[in-house]
Amino acid sequence: MPDATKNLTFGVVGIGRIGADHARTMRTVDGVGDIVLADVDSARAEAVATELGARTVAPDKILDEVEALVVTTPTSQHAEYIIAAAERHIPVFTEKPVALDAVTTKQVDDVVAQTGTLVQVGFMRRFDGGYANAKKRLGAGDIGELRRVHITMGDYPPPPASYIPGSGFLYKDCLIHDIDVLRWVTGREVVEVYTVGKNRGASYFGELGDIDESGGVLTLDDDTIATFQVSRYNGAGYDIRMELFGTQETLSVGFNTFMPVTSAEPDFVFQQAGARFPNFYPRFTPAYKAEIHEFIATVRSGGQSVATVADALQALYVCDALDLSRHENRPVRVDEVRV
Repeated sequence: MPDATKNLTFGVVGIGRIGADHARTMRTVDGVGDIVLADVDSARAEAVATELGARTVAPDKILDEVEALVVTTPTSQHAEYIIAAAERHIPVFTEKPVALDAVTTKQVDDVVAQTGTLVQVGFMRRFDGGYANAKKRLGAGDIGELRRVHITMGDYPPPPASYIPGSGFLYKDCLIHDIDVLRWVTGREVVEVYTVGKNRGASYFGELGDIDESGGVLTLDDDTIATFQVSRYNGAGYDIRMELFGTQETLSVGFNTFMPVTSAEPDFVFQQAGARFPNFYPRFTPAYKAEIHEFIATVRSGGQSVATVADALQALYVCDALDLSRHENRPVRVDEVRV
């Protein structure tokens, strides 16, 4: 376990927008000493390193230089870095997903369990104030018994064709965050799914085997019914919401003055405090920062991960079940896709 009495060396591998911003957040946190950056584009890493007073190394050397690692590389490299770090007992924060397939994710989970290494997965919605408050109020009994949940996942803008093959497709790329936070807020597991999906936008989605519009039903293990809609073409703006319907009250997450919704009621207008969110990052910037603060604090304290590889595996199983349901046009038990 790292020595909590001294500043620690943290590394970031993969210096795109999120990796660079995670590094910037690190620079503001007590207990962080040296920051080491690595990217296949060495010039990009050097530019951010100069900004932050950090240093750079080649990606294949970063584990030799750090006491904790943040992984923001392409998804195909996540598992490799996590396993290599875990075998050296180096704590890891990784962006989701751990991998796009359950077999690899299970292998990573096994290594992490065997080594006892801290791995925190970047399910940032757990650090969003609305979801955290919903979990707290549901747990306190403020809405009575939970009976129904509705999830709105309106993404925008749609990604280019080049992004789709490595994305895991719509459910693993977009809805996996909603599935994880559904599990976290309710404390329940998804046991059965049914979904339909269509390619209504650019033809490359369908040509590559993906969809851009979907809706469905998730049944939880206490018979709570969760419905969802997900789109890559929510042209009104980035729209992420969760509604929890109880026997006494209804709670809503994401209903705020930035919500990209216009009321059809003739005498009612939503008060807009500012521009609608254009994409995911402005919507969740505070949560992205909070999860890095949490990772650093957990590394220094030797505590337990708040979002584990096991959590990522459970969410991935639900996505796999949704894919199977769409292709076979039937309800699918999540147990059918477990490995």
